[in-house]
Amino acid sequence: MSHFPLLEMLITSRTRIKLLLKFFLNENNSSYLRGLEQEFGEGSNAIRLELNKFEKAGLLNSFGRGNRRYFKANTAHPLYNSIHMLVRQHIGIDSIIEHVAANIGSLDEVWVVGKIANGLQSTVIELALVGRIIPLKF
Repeated sequence: MSHFPLLEMLITSRTRIKLLLKFFLNENNSSYLRGLEQEFGEGSNAIRLELNKFEKAGLLNSFGRGNRRYFKANTAHPLYNSIHMLVRQHIGIDSIIEHVAANIGSLDEVWVVGKIANGLQSTVIELALVGRIIPLKF
């Protein structure tokens, strides 16, 4: 069974889906080719092709650090917010955050942290909550 059923209906490249999750779930994520190769367990050629397509479309920016070329989501791209929301809805974070916010108190900010914030698959969603917390009513 697939880990990405909704996105796979729309996007047929599993590598492209992994890159979308990696870069568009958390705008602070950045990575380089070999790091993505190890993280995804895929060959560098497939990842390189997709990174180049994303960069050519303006969805990713790249920058050099040492002898590595890093990639990061282009948050100024007109489609960034739409893709970000699609990825968040795909993994269900929006509904979880809404449920927590409705039941926990006066929140100023909610941050996704941990593996999911880094664009990795996880069965656990870790949240950092900022605000005045009222005892749980779950």
